[in-house]
Amino acid sequence: MPRKGAVRVPRGFSLSAARRAQRIIAARVVKRDLISAREVELVGGVDVAYSGDAAVGAWVTLDYETMEVVDEGVSVVKLRFPYVPTLLSFREVSPAASAYLRLKVKPQVSLVDGQGLLHPYRAGFASHLGVALDVATIGVAKKLLCGSVGEWRGSWAPIVDRGEVIGAALRSKGGKVVYVSVGNKVSLETALEIVARCIREHWLPEPIRAAHNLATRTARGLRAPSRERRPPDDL
Repeated sequence: MPRKGAVRVPRGFSLSAARRAQRIIAARVVKRDLISAREVELVGGVDVAYSGDAAVGAWVTLDYETMEVVDEGVSVVKLRFPYVPTLLSFREVSPAASAYLRLKVKPQVSLVDGQGLLHPYRAGFASHLGVALDVATIGVAKKLLCGSVGEWRGSWAPIVDRGEVIGAALRSKGGKVVYVSVGNKVSLETALEIVARCIREHWLPEPIRAAHNLATRTARGLRAPSRERRPPDDL
């Protein structure tokens, strides 16, 4: 695991307490399917944007067949948690969870813009969020945070860290790659199947695009000019 000294934290912040919480989250992740890809009718997308000292959480529900937006929830939350590398989920769970509670039509499984088990502590944003809300989530990231990409098996390749398969690289449109991992209540095989089906005209899955657009649009509409940018995937 990363060296504790490699992470800079604000004065008064308990890194050890946060690490204990991550170990608990990782232990509570359910890595098996509670729903098969064939049973999915409603799929969600999750993203967070920033404006000034506010975080905007967006959660959308889409029809799995048509990728049309069925419902959307958005929440603006005052930032209370500092940005600390490998602890981004603690900063983003609150606005995302608040957005979920605003949905009238809940998805059966949600694609989260960030890491799940594909994280140095096996507790990325998608896993933290899934465990906190007790819902099925899949991590979909644009950058590889840890591990090594193995031999390609057609359109995907396993990602291995310390002898453990913790995610997969998935080829998308235009030669781009997305990094898929278990968030909660879904197997890696099913996660790959769902993400692949959600990729249509764009290289990013449609639920992620819809959530990103909603979060960004809302953040731009706030009075305070944006001083924050979402850190890279997804420490």
